[in-house]
Amino acid sequence: MRGARGWVVLVLVSLSIAGAAYLIQPHQDSPEHSSNSDAANGASAARLFAQSMGHPTDQIAGSFSTPVLDGMMFIFTPTSPFTSDEANSVRLWVRGGGTLIYASEQGDHELDRALGVARLGGGFVIDHQVANEVVPGVNRVAGTGFVTALEAAGEQVPFLRTPNGFATGYLQRLASGSVVVLADPLVLCNGYLDKSDNGRLLADLLGLARPGATVLFDEYHHGLTLSEFTPQAWLLTPWGAGLLWLLVAVFVGLVLRGRAFGPLIPRPAEVARTDVEWAVAVGQLLRRSSARSVTLGLLATATERAVALRTGIPLQPRERFWNALWVRAPEIAADLAEVETSLHASGSTEPDLLRTAQRLHRIAHPHPRVKT
Repeated sequence: MRGARGWVVLVLVSLSIAGAAYLIQPHQDSPEHSSNSDAANGASAARLFAQSMGHPTDQIAGSFSTPVLDGMMFIFTPTSPFTSDEANSVRLWVRGGGTLIYASEQGDHELDRALGVARLGGGFVIDHQVANEVVPGVNRVAGTGFVTALEAAGEQVPFLRTPNGFATGYLQRLASGSVVVLADPLVLCNGYLDKSDNGRLLADLLGLARPGATVLFDEYHHGLTLSEFTPQAWLLTPWGAGLLWLLVAVFVGLVLRGRAFGPLIPRPAEVARTDVEWAVAVGQLLRRSSARSVTLGLLATATERAVALRTGIPLQPRERFWNALWVRAPEIAADLAEVETSLHASGSTEPDLLRTAQRLHRIAHPHPRVKT
């Protein structure tokens, strides 16, 4: 009955924690700009927009792999970091003819390295971004009010800038492919496509892909990956928050179930065993395992040790021991040699084993002669 009460309390605590998490955490929010989210900062509209323009769409999930060479891939704000191999594979895919739209506020370290993305420190408070002729029909776009600018150089051609001239988006050709880097992903998100010229910008970017090309959205780096077990992920990602609440519920349940069922019973002190008890125990073990030859070998070794102690002859090396025993006590040497020679034949039955053991015992501990 007490165990059932503990489980009921555990279920109630878990439901309370889940309810608190549901009420406290903001709803309809997608800080990673997932293509599965219909929130204002989600990217589900970008996926639908691509479909309406005749592009088959799909998501990268479960495992990360680059699409076909002439396709297009969107990477929005990775919350799980890219590995070095994944970032290098993205670069090779672009060079082979792929088109990558990489939109992230802070960027990913390995992906920035592989694509040569440089970001300026700090940020700028802005209300819009100014476009140029690289994106036809786009004059200005609106997104977040705070953006970290990009440091465009070489073949990186800026097409979005802050009002004071800092780059927030650029286009770069890499061999046969193209990379578009955006410092503000919100300009492509659901709740912002109807602002300024954001929708035209998305249309221009989708126009970089060939007609009918597949458009993929990376959702693999919006969840739990094998390379992502950082403390930050336990607080900033949806799966991390869920697992954290689960651990709290399990911990509270274990605390509630950790009550003692009765008084502690002290462990009785161990009683030292006598030599006779140890000898009886070893004998029983040898008897149950039918180890007659092992028993005779142990008795023979013990007999030699007793004879060496009584005669004062060192037991090792064994050959020298026997030579000295034949010289100093030839009668003992003859009896011991005769018994050890017949050891293999004496271990067939227990009566033979007993007779051989008695002979060895008489050699090791002979009866003192009574003087008359």
